[in-house]
Amino acid sequence: MSLLSASLLGIDFANPLLNASGVWCRDKAELDALNASAAGSFITKSCTLVPRAGNPEPRYYATPLGSINSMGLPNEGYPYYLDYARHHDYRAKPLFMSVAGLSLADNLAMLAAIRAADLPAIVELNLSCPNVPGKPQIAYDFAAMTEMLEAVSLEYARPFGVKMPPYFDIAHFDEAAAILNRFPHVTFVTCINSIGNALIIDPETESVVIKPKEGFGGIGGDYVLPTALANVNAFYRRCPGKQIIGCGGVSTGEHVFMHLLAGASLVQVGSALYEEGPAIFARLNAELSALLERKGYASIESVRGKLRTL
Repeated sequence: MSLLSASLLGIDFANPLLNASGVWCRDKAELDALNASAAGSFITKSCTLVPRAGNPEPRYYATPLGSINSMGLPNEGYPYYLDYARHHDYRAKPLFMSVAGLSLADNLAMLAAIRAADLPAIVELNLSCPNVPGKPQIAYDFAAMTEMLEAVSLEYARPFGVKMPPYFDIAHFDEAAAILNRFPHVTFVTCINSIGNALIIDPETESVVIKPKEGFGGIGGDYVLPTALANVNAFYRRCPGKQIIGCGGVSTGEHVFMHLLAGASLVQVGSALYEEGPAIFARLNAELSALLERKGYASIESVRGKLRTL
């Protein structure tokens, strides 16, 4: 086992890194670039029942501290990604499929097709897209989230994970975790999706910087790292029977290390990948490996969840 080896659901990964769904994964060319990169695994774009063009441009804007976006789930429709998954060589690199139906019925239809395909792809159910106009985040409605997980657990009946939005209140950590712990098929929890409905203003033009939703969008990058770490650690502590995938604010090997300390088994990269491209994974692996060696850690597993409190 190498210094960077990781494991999720009994599956071995060369390292803990992968893309965040939505970044560099919309079509085959982008997915192939991730497959050829130094990432330990990769995930498809969150798919819907039918293709979507997404929100009008401009819908992404980089800032010195990260990014704001309101993409609106642009994707090729689930059959496109299912076909990609059918032809993927899982011996070379594990593949995740992200599912983000616009309704419960849509999710059940897509998951039924994925289940029938009987592939080793790992499903991440997106409960947290903040950028579809008129569609609230399911994970902020605990009754709707419970209904979704009950139906999906019956229909899919295989291990899957959930992509969660950020929570900001201890009581919400408690309640969300209690719901997740009711469902044994929910085997991993990805924290976090972008912080939704932020607003960035250009003082020179006196304007918002993206077009959809009058400039409101999800923020990522440095802005969200502390919130992401809090959510990773909160669910790591509250869901001992599940694994955690960290996501949010990762642009250095040190950031990956922080996510591991907080309890993450794998770590997704979003805004920094968008800006730097798939070559970022080689850099992050090198930085993480050097940090682990400097600190005398023999493996990622010796770091995971070892966050100290005062």
